Amino acid sequence: MSLPPDSHATPSPPHLPKPFRTSAPGALQGLRVVDLSRVMAGNMLSVQLADMGADVIKVESPQQGDPLRNWHTRGVPVWWRVYSRNKRSLAVDLRQSQGMAVLHRLLKTADVLIENFRPGTLEAMQLAPEQLWQLQPRLVIVRISGWGQTGPYREQPGFGSLVEAYSGLAAKTGFEDRPPVLPNMTLADIITGLYGYGATLAALRAAEQKGRGQVIDLSLFESMLSVVGPDAADAWLKGEDSGRHGSRSPTAAPRNVYQAADGQWVALSATTEAMTQRLFDAIGRPELKDDPRCRRNEDRLANIDFVDEVIQSYMSRFDRLTLLRHFREAGVTVGPVMQASDLLHDPFVRERGALVNAPDANTGTLPMHDVVPRLSETPGSIRRHAPALGEDSKDLLLELGYAENDIAALLDTGVVHAKTTTADKP
Repeated sequence: MSLPPDSHATPSPPHLPKPFRTSAPGALQGLRVVDLSRVMAGNMLSVQLADMGADVIKVESPQQGDPLRNWHTRGVPVWWRVYSRNKRSLAVDLRQSQGMAVLHRLLKTADVLIENFRPGTLEAMQLAPEQLWQLQPRLVIVRISGWGQTGPYREQPGFGSLVEAYSGLAAKTGFEDRPPVLPNMTLADIITGLYGYGATLAALRAAEQKGRGQVIDLSLFESMLSVVGPDAADAWLKGEDSGRHGSRSPTAAPRNVYQAADGQWVALSATTEAMTQRLFDAIGRPELKDDPRCRRNEDRLANIDFVDEVIQSYMSRFDRLTLLRHFREAGVTVGPVMQASDLLHDPFVRERGALVNAPDANTGTLPMHDVVPRLSETPGSIRRHAPALGEDSKDLLLELGYAENDIAALLDTGVVHAKTTTADKP
């Protein structure tokens, strides 16, 4: 269903599974996480914990909330909805002493604290690790920053785009005759959040064994440096950088995207000798297996333009569906280049349940990825929608032992904000 660009109307939901499961506790049930972070990396980390059953409490400014709330698509804060599902929102002003007292009481009940302030900010807030451990000795403190808690860049802005450029990723992405390419998604933040997830579980395990918490120094830069893999070793050994290769691989060939006769695209990865030989048979060119330009991987890399021309010539003779069927029967690794709109209606995605229609407070349902990965005995689940700003403030204060009159005073003075509508705005 297409809508005019200026329309805020909600389209009909795609036919996807509805996984809302309030009875699935998850492997991390009983774990409490206090998330002071903003935007992406911290939210990616905490949504992993929340999906697996942890009680994740987003502590937000009553004035603005997490900036992720402002990333709208036709009036819907889709980024917030996807990456803050299963969480609760406590809107409290930490600039006021009463607000800080609320945070202190909350931290005494917490297992994990996540923050992504500029290094030194936590100390300036009188929340240095040593002070936090006086409140909760077993607290795991995840400190997310662009460049790390130490080093000459520690106080520099740590936006993911800067890290993606500095790490070498942008320099190797794109085509040789065009500018370097930054990912058009929050790649550094996503990768960092996933690293943080594993590190948090490891630190929690250590806290169980030793009875004390520790600090996780989690930097976007080092996360992305690991993603580019052995590039530093390659550059040192070869005496030069590998450069940009578009969709080709600098280490194995053929590997590229090719256009079918109907204008659709397919991706091919025939990067083993056995797969390459099956490919040459499938395109009716078995003689290429003995051609000096194609015999070995090194030969194909040295003559990649020729190899790609041969493959593209074959691809351009058939529509994509015909190509996919043919190569599947031939045992050749070729697949479609899909777009998000394709995935919404794809049979595999639907039957696998990779995308689901999660319940949403404003739109009814919203398509998003289901919990990743899948655990056989203690699976994660989507249990609730992403909260409005301060939606859970009153409940959390009651859980922390505040009396009704004290809660009313905190609300009246603006120290705490509680949701009054279903809107995501303060």
